[in-house]
Amino acid sequence: MSLVIIDYGSGNLRSVQKALETVGYTAEITKDKATIRGARGIILPGVGAFDAALEELRRDGLEVVLQESVALGKPFLGICLGLQHLFVSSEEGQGPGLAILPGQVKKFNFQPNPSEVLSVPHMGWNRLLIKRPAPIFKGIEPGSLVYFAHSYYVVPEDKMIVATTTDYGVEFVSAIWKDNLFGIQFHPEKSGAIGLKILKNFGDLCG
Repeated sequence: MSLVIIDYGSGNLRSVQKALETVGYTAEITKDKATIRGARGIILPGVGAFDAALEELRRDGLEVVLQESVALGKPFLGICLGLQHLFVSSEEGQGPGLAILPGQVKKFNFQPNPSEVLSVPHMGWNRLLIKRPAPIFKGIEPGSLVYFAHSYYVVPEDKMIVATTTDYGVEFVSAIWKDNLFGIQFHPEKSGAIGLKILKNFGDLCG
């Protein structure tokens, strides 16, 4: 069975699928529970609002399927909002996250500084500071540039899962890694050769 990309109505599903095809991996966009359970690896992408996306997942009965898949050791990659959904709660929403990882999601909140103009959302290219060499970053040099588009960032309770950070007024967590579970705040499908390499590494991990 191919990789699967969870379909909950976000706008970048096809672009993630095409990026995977570029590096030689077939990925099916689906919300079918049996297909997800049979897949070699799962990708949870996401753009949009925290609560609305989770409501769609829950309406389709996917919350438990995703939690079970992670617990069973299946390779899992959360992208952008998909990373944020792994945690308990978010300042963006009222409802709970998937609570696979302890921690919360916070909004960038900058104090005025005339010498440094930082806007929200954080949009554009920024550097990865590698803290732990997660398998999806195999062959990726520290300081590599990737593409971000977000107003919120994750704050894990367990600092040992932090794989990369990025500096944007604060040093925020831009990727996590725990066993079979990976999450990245940036968009690999918009990050050129670096993003494609990261997606290929994930595909390779799925066998």
